[in-house]
Amino acid sequence: MYDYKFHPEAEKELEKLNRTIQILFTKKLKQILKSPELGKDLGNKNNLKLAGLKKIYFDGKRYRIIYEIIDNELVLYIIAVGKRDNMEVYKKANKRKKDNNT
Repeated sequence: MYDYKFHPEAEKELEKLNRTIQILFTKKLKQILKSPELGKDLGNKNNLKLAGLKKIYFDGKRYRIIYEIIDNELVLYIIAVGKRDNMEVYKKANKRKKDNNT
C-alpha cells in the first residue's frame, strides 16, 4: 500500500471543502492508495503539460484529485483537488508541477 503527501496548496484546497466532500475525498484516497493505477493518465490538455500525472473523480465526477505516483518511495503526491470548472484544477496542477519540477 502506498503512503501519500500533499502539495501545500492542495491541502489548503481540501480544507476549504465542506465536511461531506472531505469524507468523500478520504474514501476515494483510500481506494487509490491500494490501487494507484485506478486514476486516468493525464497528458497535454489544453496546452497544459500534465504528463506523468493521474486524475480520479469523486462526488459524482464533480471533483477531481490530481496526483503523481512516486514508485521509488511508494507515495502518491496529491497536487490538486477541485472542480474542473474552466479547467481550473488542471491549471493549478500544471503550475504546481512546474514549481516542483516533478
